[in-house]
Amino acid sequence: MKNDYPVIPRDISWLSFNHRVLQEAKDESLPLFERLKFLAIYSSNLDEFFRVRMANHRNLLRVNKKTKRELDISPKQTVRTIQRIVNRQQEEFSRIFEKKLIPQLAKHGIHLKRRLDMTEEDQEFVQSYFREYMLPYVQPVLLIKDMVRPFLNNAQLYLSILMKDKIKGKTAYAIVKIPSDHLPRFIELPGTDEERNIIMLDDIVRHSVSWMFPGYEIEDTYSIKLTRDAELYIDDEFSGDLLAKIKTSLNRRHVGPASRFVYDRTMPDQLREYLEDTFELERYDILAEGRYHNNFDFFSFPTFGMNKLQYTPQPPLPYPALEEAEDFWQAVQDSDHLLHYPYHSYESVVRFFERAAEDPAVSHIKIVQYRVARKSRIMQALMRAVALGKQVSVFIEVKARFDEEANLRWGEKLEEAGVHVHYSFPGVKVHSKLALVRRVENGKERIYNYLSTGNFHEDTAKIYSDFGIFTADDRLTSEVSRIFSFLENVMIPDEPFKHLMVGQFNLRSGLEGLIEYEIAEAEAGRPAAMTLKMNSLQDKAMIELLYQASQAGVMVNLIVRGICCLVPGRKGYSENIHGVSIVDRYLEHARVFHFHHSGEELLYLSSADFMTRNLSHRVETTFPIYDEEIKDKILEIIDIQLADNVKSRLLSDQQGNTYYRGGSDLSIRSQEETYHLIKRTLVAEKMELEE
Repeated sequence: MKNDYPVIPRDISWLSFNHRVLQEAKDESLPLFERLKFLAIYSSNLDEFFRVRMANHRNLLRVNKKTKRELDISPKQTVRTIQRIVNRQQEEFSRIFEKKLIPQLAKHGIHLKRRLDMTEEDQEFVQSYFREYMLPYVQPVLLIKDMVRPFLNNAQLYLSILMKDKIKGKTAYAIVKIPSDHLPRFIELPGTDEERNIIMLDDIVRHSVSWMFPGYEIEDTYSIKLTRDAELYIDDEFSGDLLAKIKTSLNRRHVGPASRFVYDRTMPDQLREYLEDTFELERYDILAEGRYHNNFDFFSFPTFGMNKLQYTPQPPLPYPALEEAEDFWQAVQDSDHLLHYPYHSYESVVRFFERAAEDPAVSHIKIVQYRVARKSRIMQALMRAVALGKQVSVFIEVKARFDEEANLRWGEKLEEAGVHVHYSFPGVKVHSKLALVRRVENGKERIYNYLSTGNFHEDTAKIYSDFGIFTADDRLTSEVSRIFSFLENVMIPDEPFKHLMVGQFNLRSGLEGLIEYEIAEAEAGRPAAMTLKMNSLQDKAMIELLYQASQAGVMVNLIVRGICCLVPGRKGYSENIHGVSIVDRYLEHARVFHFHHSGEELLYLSSADFMTRNLSHRVETTFPIYDEEIKDKILEIIDIQLADNVKSRLLSDQQGNTYYRGGSDLSIRSQEETYHLIKRTLVAEKMELEE
């Protein structure tokens, strides 16, 4: 293998993924309100990207020349490429919104009005609304060069104002806050049931600026927003009180340096340059957008009860084998159970903890929490368990980005209730999705586990596609117990893991061994294949190994939702690798690894992606599927995804996100097919029981 094998830069690949999200907003087959939601998802994703990834590149621009020479990438070139791609996407965003979605809304009687579109009745309403609700929050500030430099809050909307002094005739500048942090972004104007008129908060402020600056003639207004660096910058994670350092850093996050300043692309150079100077911005901080920013607010766009403009409901399907089981624990003893969210209800997982809390035979409950719902029945069950005399241990990862504060709050609440709470390791994130219940049965201890690809989060379980397994299989429960001992005592397990692949121990070597086995089989002229489904593929060693597999003749199928730095189908490197990405109604979050393995068909579910951070710097868990019936179910779902010719995009170095239209003459939309498959299975099982 040559050292110059093809690799797509991580952040360029991520921007390609976000473009797939934007494509959904353009897809006319989707209900109208869902297309607006995809605009919101795209915008939310991009905001996080600039707060994390772009902030990192911005910092690299400032390092010394010696350090830059040691980098694999050119920071300046990377920033320029990112800005070029984002600018192009933002122009497409504006076209979709203004040329496609606004006219479609109007066809359905929903009119998004601008300031100049308002009737006299609208103006009276807006003036009243401004004085009654908005006046305390708008915070008008006159900008005076070298004197007034106001602080721009992170991700807060502002209007910048170009105006003239009525007496002196001199040009003046000002900013006014758009108080979307206090008030709804979309305000309904007077209208009828047939015609709905909406105005954005931004345009109410535009209409009102002349009242705030009575001595000036307003020439025009342009929206702006500053995004700040979200990195915590803990100086030394390996000494002192890590928890206290995280808390201190969180307080500084909202006052961090700029990572992106966005402005209305119609803004005149004169005003833009004045703002650059006033807020001490640099060329690579600045990006043009459309008339409106913070477009993730489209999540809250009013629907007026128009269900036809939303997805047809797909109510989560029950899992009677556990939800209706007379003896939950016996049902898990009898066989493993697979649940696939959001197609299945999350109720079985919640009841796992609620039943454990109430069951007198249960002595211990343990869980790893990475992201937690704001209102969590699982957390309530754990606190209830302590009150009933059980030993409850929770490992909370407080370095889960943007969930640090929520996790800290839950940790404090659990500690107050008497739960044994363990927190983050220095230098390592704990990303495993594990739970353990120890029960005393006939004088002996028995362990029950829940292992998953997704977090214990009741809200995201409705929109993230994940697998979860309930098991009492001793091969797995004994090793999960050792993981919890490691997390609680920070002691290396005495025995190696034989069934699980665990980050910090055998995860990387285990996965490499499975791929190398397929390579050896192909080189010996025997059938060799693998299918790898994940969120991201970035690790260089894994990419090189997969290229070697392709060159040896291993047939490789990749289903990668997000970042994919590997280039499928490249002559001389990856002719035998087929790569697709599925972006649809639900966020594909499950990790599934399938290896032919001389016909043994090894199958694993995992919390880990093929990212260097997952394979080398986190505690992750990859677990085997031993139940043949469950294995067949998962593989059937994977086959459906590989056949998707509606929402599947081909991955390539061209980053074109071309839709895959091959395979069957029938349209196969994998998420729809999966829901109906599980529903048919449920109906068949009920009929079998009735017979």
